[in-house]
Amino acid sequence: MPNAAYERFLSEAGPRSAAQSLWTAADGPLPALYLSHGAPPLLDDADWMRQLNAWALSMPKPRGILVVSAHWEAAPVAVTAPAAATPLVYDFHGFEERYYRMTYPSPDAGDLTRRVVAALPERVHEHPDRGLDHGAWVPLKAMYPLADVPVVQLSMPTLAAEPLLDVGRRLRALRDEGVLVVGSGFMTHGLPFLTREIIGGAVPEPAWSVDFDAWAADALRRNDLDALADFRTKAPGMPYAHPTVEHFSPLFVALGASSAGAERARSVIDGYWWGLSKRSFQVA
Repeated sequence: MPNAAYERFLSEAGPRSAAQSLWTAADGPLPALYLSHGAPPLLDDADWMRQLNAWALSMPKPRGILVVSAHWEAAPVAVTAPAAATPLVYDFHGFEERYYRMTYPSPDAGDLTRRVVAALPERVHEHPDRGLDHGAWVPLKAMYPLADVPVVQLSMPTLAAEPLLDVGRRLRALRDEGVLVVGSGFMTHGLPFLTREIIGGAVPEPAWSVDFDAWAADALRRNDLDALADFRTKAPGMPYAHPTVEHFSPLFVALGASSAGAERARSVIDGYWWGLSKRSFQVA
């Protein structure tokens, strides 16, 4: 069948997700995450789906999920429509038709939306009909496949590091309420420089992707926020690793939402997909 990998995954992951304990105050604050979200074919990659699902199962099931995705830049800050089963945004092209029929009918997120809006001092535009883009729903279909957690997506008002760190800081308290704060991007995203040989695995991952990934992992280990913020000029592999920077920028929301910056960052997923680093981490 066309989507056999996801169907097989769901048959195993669905019962595990149903049995997952729901967050309580006794669990303490949830971590903040930065994840490499992949394109819709992630949902054909059994190993990557298992990695994402195992990550979700390693913590209590959140009472809400707030996602800042590479695929929504808007100022002033905006939030998605909160109604249950908000339609998805199929913000990609050139893929098989079945990806445009996928759904993720998450519950009503009205309460979560109000909490997010209250956490931000500036005016927040509450979008009447915008749904979740693939930076949110693709990884969530693997992490929380039952779509049983309210989800709100917040736009990125800028790609600059310091303002996004500040957005994360203002969202930090939500973690104490069982909300999972997620920055969704891709650790390297040099799509214009990929070849069929790289995508197909016939040749090694490109040096610009490997070098940038190693540099970012080291900067996170050293808690070097200044270096991370200055990645455009300090990171090897630039500008090939990020010819545009929107897939790296959500990292700063996650770091801002942490209690200790990058100091307690822990890589949970690494490796490569289509030659791109899928490194993903969490911070306490």
